[in-house]
Amino acid sequence: MKSSFLTWMLAALVATSGCAQAQNSKESPSNGKELPKVYMYKEISSDNLIKIYEALGREAKGRVAVKLSTGEPGGHNFLQPALIKNLVQKVNGTIVECNTAYGGGRANTESHLKAAADHGFTAIAKVDIMDAEGEFTIPVRDRKHLEYDIVGDHLKNYDFMVNLAHFKGHAMGGFGGVIKNQSIGVASAAGKAYIHSAGKTRDVSSVWNNLASQDDFLESMAASAQAVADYFGDRILYINVMNNLSIDCDCDSHPHAPEMKDIGILASLDPVALDQACLDLVYAVRPSEGNDNRPLVERIESRHGRHTVEYAEKIGLGSRKYELKELKPQQAV
Repeated sequence: MKSSFLTWMLAALVATSGCAQAQNSKESPSNGKELPKVYMYKEISSDNLIKIYEALGREAKGRVAVKLSTGEPGGHNFLQPALIKNLVQKVNGTIVECNTAYGGGRANTESHLKAAADHGFTAIAKVDIMDAEGEFTIPVRDRKHLEYDIVGDHLKNYDFMVNLAHFKGHAMGGFGGVIKNQSIGVASAAGKAYIHSAGKTRDVSSVWNNLASQDDFLESMAASAQAVADYFGDRILYINVMNNLSIDCDCDSHPHAPEMKDIGILASLDPVALDQACLDLVYAVRPSEGNDNRPLVERIESRHGRHTVEYAEKIGLGSRKYELKELKPQQAV
């Protein structure tokens, strides 16, 4: 037990030592640009979700896709329709998803739409399973593992994307935030197989016999997320909601109960800065009764999860250094 605790403490120190200064620093990075801003509300509410969207200063225009997880049947930690309804309707958005590559209750369009309806999403907005009618490829800049990214064909129907992610743990990636939400999340079922295998196969039936090494998988997620960012350019924004902080993802039909308290809503125009800020907040928690971050930290460390943001920064998707701006009730940006 003592050894395990010391291992956790070391991981936490390593994770946060280089970031605490960056969070509130006004110093520009070496490229002369200002640090990306990450906005935060500690109170998680429908009103604050709209306010943090407005704080970003980038209006969602045209045909707006709101990418989120509608949740696996049996699960319950996903973002609730009551929380996101006002934001989705404010941007006149369509909730978008793609079918899964692991079977389960969302592996085909019919069952996926049923799950979305059962979880209350079709009651607040149109839900579009983007690979219901096929897929297409978009270019990737980083071709270490992938030759292209395979996304749902209906992605062509949208002018703007609101990447609205539930930040939590993940059995394969260590954690899931906005990077995962627009890599695995926007990929078609075949695209998911392609990412999980780091380019070995796009065949869903054979992916589990062709899984990539862990770092290759994480790097493929970063590369495919960058492909989606490039596809939309300045017509995308990023929001992480840090509630129901289970070690398991919303694709788990029987997720572990959260052992941490909720942290807040964070948003940025830089996906790497945003996921990094969320990681820093998780690692910064001092474990106490009813608020124990150690299981989630262990999940992230055991899957080498921080490599996703490290590699994403390396290939130019964003910056791990950022300025954290906490917003107070009624505060103007």
